[in-house]
Amino acid sequence: MEKSRLPPTLEPMTPPDSKERPSWFFQPKNVRRVIVGLFGACGFFFLLDVVFVLTGFDKHPHFQWEQWPGFYAVFGFVACVLLVLISRFLLRPLVMRGEDYYEKNSTPTGDKTDA
Repeated sequence: MEKSRLPPTLEPMTPPDSKERPSWFFQPKNVRRVIVGLFGACGFFFLLDVVFVLTGFDKHPHFQWEQWPGFYAVFGFVACVLLVLISRFLLRPLVMRGEDYYEKNSTPTGDKTDA
């Protein structure tokens, strides 16, 4: 059997002795198809945007930079990265709780005390 190149989180979620087939999205060939399809769609729409610029198609922009080819792709990518970074480094510390947050009032035997 060939070893899969997927990270452990993308391995099929069925027990090794199970006769059940893994779901469609957990089969390595289908994961690759989805990724290639997404990259293909991104490339197609970027090329379509370049064709619009070269043919002089008016996109009715509000600002000048909205006419740049690929502006919305870059803007969306930067916005997504900023959203992840802000949520990770600014919001996560605000809502993070200690590991024992729900068990502070427990006794060593696991019984809850009246607090």
